[in-house]
Amino acid sequence: MSGDSHVAGSLFAADYVVFALVLLVSISIGVYFAWANRGRENSRDFLTGGRTLTAFPVSLSLTASFLSSVTVLSSPAEVYRYGASFVYFGLGQTLAVVMVSEIFLPVFYRLATISTYEYLEMRFNRATRLLGTVIFIFQTMLYVGIVIYGPALALNQIADIDLWGGIITTGSVCTFYCTLGGLKAVVWTDVFQILIMLAGCLAVIIMSVIIRGGLFNVISDSQQGGRLNFLDFDINPLRRHTFWTMVIGAAIHWAGVNGATQSQVQRYVSCKSITHARTAMCIYIVGLCIFTVSTVFAGMCLFSIYKNCDPWTSGKVSALDQLIPYLVMDILSDYSGLPGLFFAAVCSGSLSTVSTSINALAAVTLEDLIKPYTNMSEKHLFWMSKGLTFFYGILCIGMAGLASAMGAMMQASVVVFGATGGPLLGVFTLGILCPFVTSKGALSGLLVGLAASSCVSIGGLIYPPSPAMARPLPLTTAGCYFNATNSYNWTSTAAPTESVSITATLVQNSDVKGSDIQSRIKAYIQERRHDFLLPVYIAQRQSHEERREVKGDRKQTEDSCSQKT
Repeated sequence: MSGDSHVAGSLFAADYVVFALVLLVSISIGVYFAWANRGRENSRDFLTGGRTLTAFPVSLSLTASFLSSVTVLSSPAEVYRYGASFVYFGLGQTLAVVMVSEIFLPVFYRLATISTYEYLEMRFNRATRLLGTVIFIFQTMLYVGIVIYGPALALNQIADIDLWGGIITTGSVCTFYCTLGGLKAVVWTDVFQILIMLAGCLAVIIMSVIIRGGLFNVISDSQQGGRLNFLDFDINPLRRHTFWTMVIGAAIHWAGVNGATQSQVQRYVSCKSITHARTAMCIYIVGLCIFTVSTVFAGMCLFSIYKNCDPWTSGKVSALDQLIPYLVMDILSDYSGLPGLFFAAVCSGSLSTVSTSINALAAVTLEDLIKPYTNMSEKHLFWMSKGLTFFYGILCIGMAGLASAMGAMMQASVVVFGATGGPLLGVFTLGILCPFVTSKGALSGLLVGLAASSCVSIGGLIYPPSPAMARPLPLTTAGCYFNATNSYNWTSTAAPTESVSITATLVQNSDVKGSDIQSRIKAYIQERRHDFLLPVYIAQRQSHEERREVKGDRKQTEDSCSQKT
């Protein structure tokens, strides 16, 4: 934290060693499970772990997938920009997991299907199943490409880590251990990687607290800066961050993620018993709460460090998701190995999300698109599952290249999540809770829901929320000054020789231009309740009309028979 802004290109050999060790351990886990399961050429065991997993590793794996690299980088920036009311997101997630545990888990576990979308054919028809599968593949491929590319770009711009080297390394390591070890390798690498993520997050928090002179100073800075905005209970559904929009929006969004997404369902149904599955969900709630609080406090530390000289509005970083990497290089670069630990945590976030997605994509492709139309032996299905895993791993690297061509890389992800999560959740909920809903009604609701939510999501990107609705908190560069090397000193309280006061309006205008990864997802999560309710209404309405027509035809038949007699 000297006057020299020592930020870019300052990783040491120890940092690369830490980074390499994380990758090596992940690969070793895949090799171990490939060796341990040799001779068991069974596609079900490969894709579900033989349903022998216990609650603890599954719960940590579920948590690790939630903590993607996007979350690690951008949730603290969201708090920095909009305040600690983001913590209510954790309450919404808790409600979602409880709902999934009580409603969805018992059904999926007792069915014991490999593909979640097979339920849609059992309950409705094959067309609904295939549509659900195609939606999942489309959604996952786009998001995984961004999960690999986005953090690699942020780290490249801040720490001078080679962009394509990071992309190819992440994708290759994931593909390798997923192809070798299957779901067991995915789950146990997630256990290791979440520990790395926790260590990296704690390193940033602890060092920030030490620099600011204690925990209470960080809290005091956040309070003075307006970041402790917990008491906003505005019922306006268009507001970005209030108690109601965060809790309700997050609850519906994460109910869709945990209850209607193959990558999550596949793991909790892999437990050895339904008791283990329920226990895993309970531990999962604890993990979500711990990491939500941790990322919120990391955002408070970020504001406390840069409260007088914001790197974003000063032009030292080009997007909010680069703030945390910038902070790491600013406060940890004198401690060899710690920056490497944090960047290993970011890489672990990517690995956990991508490996889970690759395994899930292989499972739905085999079970929904290949197996029903072929008559392969079990041995051929086993090798097909490995081949599909390898194929999707390579494809994910290609999707990261596609993401690099996107103008605003996260906007595509927002559209995908906004346009698919709510309608799928609505159809699964109707299937489980509403026995009167018909196949035509479900398919109609899903199609109309997809069309409507796509329009809403795209409209949200074209016409972003106004400052009155988003209410970004003020940032300033009044405490910045140029030193002899013409670089900023970020934390000095000395009077500036050249300063700029940044107003909320100017910052809001800049906000629209940046590749602000997580904040754009949070801005539109409030739309998820509409995406969920619309297909539910359409399906019920269509089913009601269909039942009324059936009753009318039956009455006409009865009247005709009575006239003949």
